[in-house]
Amino acid sequence: MKARTKKQPHRWSAKVTEHSNAMDLDKDVFKSKDPDKIARSLKHSAEESNRRKASPFQSAMSMLNFYENRAGKNLTKSQRAPLEKAKNKLRKLFGRPEK
Repeated sequence: MKARTKKQPHRWSAKVTEHSNAMDLDKDVFKSKDPDKIARSLKHSAEESNRRKASPFQSAMSMLNFYENRAGKNLTKSQRAPLEKAKNKLRKLFGRPEK
């Protein structure tokens, strides 16, 4: 009988990011310190995508939330702040009320 090795963690989020049928994003868009740039890039990607299943606003916000949730505790406050501000910028760009 073969000895069991330690099971590798199941990295479903990496597979989603690599093989997603949602949107093509600009490279390193979430690493930007400028919330306006992040929001404009997500809006452009969402509107240009022919593969999304939801509205452009929902797709853009979902990608932003997905990145933020998957990065989790690895994001510093200075990295998280522009992402949080980008959510309101995204709402403004799509004519939605800010929170």
